[in-house]
Amino acid sequence: MLEKKAVTGVPIHDLLASRWSPRAYAAGKPVSREQLAALLEAGRWAPSCNGDEPWRYLVWDRSRDPQGWQQAFECLSEGNRKWVKNVPLLMLSCAGSIFAHNGKPNRWAQHDTGAASLSIALQAVALGLIAHQMGGFDADKARAAFSIPADYTPMSMIAIGYQAEPDVLDEETRKKELAPRKRKLLSECFFECHWGKPIQP
Repeated sequence: MLEKKAVTGVPIHDLLASRWSPRAYAAGKPVSREQLAALLEAGRWAPSCNGDEPWRYLVWDRSRDPQGWQQAFECLSEGNRKWVKNVPLLMLSCAGSIFAHNGKPNRWAQHDTGAASLSIALQAVALGLIAHQMGGFDADKARAAFSIPADYTPMSMIAIGYQAEPDVLDEETRKKELAPRKRKLLSECFFECHWGKPIQP
């Protein structure tokens, strides 16, 4: 299978370096319920402001609920549908906007939900699975189809399954799959002492 480990300035943990967002998924190879339980536990133990755990996840297992999976699939953008058609497990992360313990606005909820999603993605790598988070979906359509409350914001669709060779993809998507990974320089995103002063590790 295609590996695209991060090229880093200094060594980082292999779990982090190995995580990327493939689009080539093996059709007809389901995620087991034991694997799903481990993914959800990883998300459950993510950090959150005041321990509020503002995230909620909708899960669609194609092998158990093909109709529900199809409804979720239909919320995706056309570009994502091209490759998600082979994915066995879809999730939708949603961030609550109100603290449960005091009823006040929780401005950290989306940050915390992202942390839970990353925990799920890293657990997927540890289990030999792949995960791809997507912003390309119709949040309003998902909200209506699955009765998502008004105080929860649909954040990201997540595809989870087993990796396949890139040749299962159409030509345009295959080019994206095979393209080298890139990141901005540390100096562009990480500052020391004040804004705009690049950190010198």
